[in-house]
Amino acid sequence: MDVEVRADGLDGADELRSLNEWLGDVQEFRGRIRLAERPPEPGTLGPVLDTLVVALGPAGAATAFTTATIAWLRTRRGEVRIKVTLADRRSLELTAKNVSDLNSAALQQQVDHIVAMLEQGQAPADDR
Repeated sequence: MDVEVRADGLDGADELRSLNEWLGDVQEFRGRIRLAERPPEPGTLGPVLDTLVVALGPAGAATAFTTATIAWLRTRRGEVRIKVTLADRRSLELTAKNVSDLNSAALQQQVDHIVAMLEQGQAPADDR
């Protein structure tokens, strides 16, 4: 199953490149990540980085993706917001602000909710 990750804001493309590098360091995702561009808007130069696509493969990939993505978000400063969309078009938003101050128990709960959505097709009770 593929998931698409989009980042909001003026620095969205840079944030996606940063997340791409971060996930590239995770062995489970080597060769399973690609950056997708959309065609340029009329009057602009070149395509625009729009989406990071991650192929979740074997068991445990959803947990690795979720853990790595939340860890990356915790390193970000400011209002970084990403949207993770599944093939069936269900999605959830994560923000650096919402995960930066979570204690370990709350962090584990967040990971569990997202993994349940990715692995079992169940929407988390509390999307953040």
